[in-house]
Amino acid sequence: MSLLREHGPLTRAELGTLCGLSRTTLYDAVGALMDSGTVLASIPAAAQRKRGRPAEVLALNPSVGHLLGIEFTRREVRVAVMDAAHEIVGTAAEPHAHDTSRQARIDLAWQLADSLTGQALPLRPGTFRGIALGVVGPVASLDCGPLSAPWHSTVSALVRERFGAQVLIDNNARLAMLAETIWGGAAGEQNVLYLRLSDGVCGGLVIGGTLHRGAHGRSGMFGHITVEPDGAPCTCGGSGCLETVASVGAVLDAYRATGGTAADIPDLVAALESDDRAAHAVLARVGAYVGRVLADVSHAVGPDLIVLGGELVNAGRALMAPVEHILNTHAAQRSYEVPRVVPAVLGDSGTALGAIALLQQNLTRGVLGQQEGAQATLA
Repeated sequence: MSLLREHGPLTRAELGTLCGLSRTTLYDAVGALMDSGTVLASIPAAAQRKRGRPAEVLALNPSVGHLLGIEFTRREVRVAVMDAAHEIVGTAAEPHAHDTSRQARIDLAWQLADSLTGQALPLRPGTFRGIALGVVGPVASLDCGPLSAPWHSTVSALVRERFGAQVLIDNNARLAMLAETIWGGAAGEQNVLYLRLSDGVCGGLVIGGTLHRGAHGRSGMFGHITVEPDGAPCTCGGSGCLETVASVGAVLDAYRATGGTAADIPDLVAALESDDRAAHAVLARVGAYVGRVLADVSHAVGPDLIVLGGELVNAGRALMAPVEHILNTHAAQRSYEVPRVVPAVLGDSGTALGAIALLQQNLTRGVLGQQEGAQATLA
């Protein structure tokens, strides 16, 4: 499939030369791909006019096998598309107002998917073999019953209706972590802790090479670990959670309280680059809180690697240095090897790419075809 994508239509003989398979093995492989509709065979017009038996050429069927990953954030829709050859076609994103309706966000996802598939694959219901969504909040696994959040079920049903495909759904940070373990900074690692510092603060765990979800899909809710017992109220109902000091909004508010004027993270990064002491002090405080939470969780699960993602990672060493300092301090006190800390490398596309990875895993296990789209979630 990769060779057909790279070289275009090929005869069986040409394909055999490129892949080095025996004629029998190649015949069986091509036959299976043709039976599934993934590969099409045709006879070029020029070959039809020649004497003798014309040679068929094989080509990928552009209308079969595409996968779509979508992330619905608080202020943006992000998508990624993978084709039948398991190659990422592209990623795209579109911002929207905070109060944009769910249907309008799904319409944005359709437009973005259409822009990626292009003329080779006119978008219509049924175009995609499967779709996976990354959403905010805990997402229970299938054996826990129906989706725990009513709006998760609603958005799954709306996407399934619009795109005409079965739908999987999982937490956006967990999917971003899954992508990092396949294509990103944690590729090949077996024990990974991921923390995403964005509008919300959450993360995920890979233990022994397996993504850990916990009961009711609540694993990775690191943003609701208390760091200031008498701190600000949190959306979870508690007080002083990590999210109240390390989310994008909290960090910007803390900087503005010092007299800074940053409207967003790029403005804050600019202040850091101009050696604004107040900006550096705010990030040092945030990094210390993040480091303490990561150190405590590391004591429990023992990761080899910690990946920091989300917009706040753009602060660079102003954030990473205090995180590493706290981890090193705790390690020196407890005499264990410090996990490495690296920034996520997939950026804003991480969750949409992770959604595609989720689809691949479930298709490989034969799970996707057995599930009803509105209730399908990660097994």
